[in-house]
Amino acid sequence: MSLVTKINPDKIPTHVAIIMDGNGRWAKQKGKPRVFGHQNAVKAVRAATEAAAQIGVKYLTLYAFSAENWKRPKTEVDALMALLSKTIDSEINTLIKNNIKLKTIGDQNLLPDAIQKKIIWAKEQTKSCTGLVLNIAISYGSRDEILNAAMDFAKDISKGNIDINNITNEKFGEYLYTSEIPDPDLLIRTSGEYRISNFLLWQIAYSELYFTNVLWPDFSKDDFYAAIISYQGRERRYGKISDQL
Repeated sequence: MSLVTKINPDKIPTHVAIIMDGNGRWAKQKGKPRVFGHQNAVKAVRAATEAAAQIGVKYLTLYAFSAENWKRPKTEVDALMALLSKTIDSEINTLIKNNIKLKTIGDQNLLPDAIQKKIIWAKEQTKSCTGLVLNIAISYGSRDEILNAAMDFAKDISKGNIDINNITNEKFGEYLYTSEIPDPDLLIRTSGEYRISNFLLWQIAYSELYFTNVLWPDFSKDDFYAAIISYQGRERRYGKISDQL
């Protein structure tokens, strides 16, 4: 029996973010090159997306390609870009059919021109969808995001567009890539690693963290549901004590 039956429909997180890790190790275990792991990761993306949509999650952010990943061997980077292009082509109709809107965060200017155009096209195709928002972090680094936001914020202060005496966390958040998306309630990381890897550092200040040893290509709907069940068993206090909630 699927774990979905154990989920409380009244305590569904609004936003779930996932650090999809373990593709290379999964491939190595099978005696295959790293790109084989990336190719087989697509089914896990599909499983997580379908599971999120099924239980009513509103936003799902997937860490697909970090700013640091550009430092990997060119052959692997090229293979990842080709896989991204192929996946957009193969999945766009499914996104539309399931009313899923595609968004992206990150420095898209670093992507090959053809990929940039394909992403713009895909987002245009799904812009009228009103269901789950699938937010892909690609060429993304949280420190760069915060630094760029701070620079833009400072420019607006210097121009007099912002009163320096009325600066708030919420106002600064408007300058981040995620300005139109609520902060994650739950952050999942696969593959048994216990680090954040420069992902949504500002946004996860009060997120619940869930770590699993499952390598990303093996991540299933039930693995997603297990994370949700763990989340639902926690008490989110935001600095308060239990009696104040």
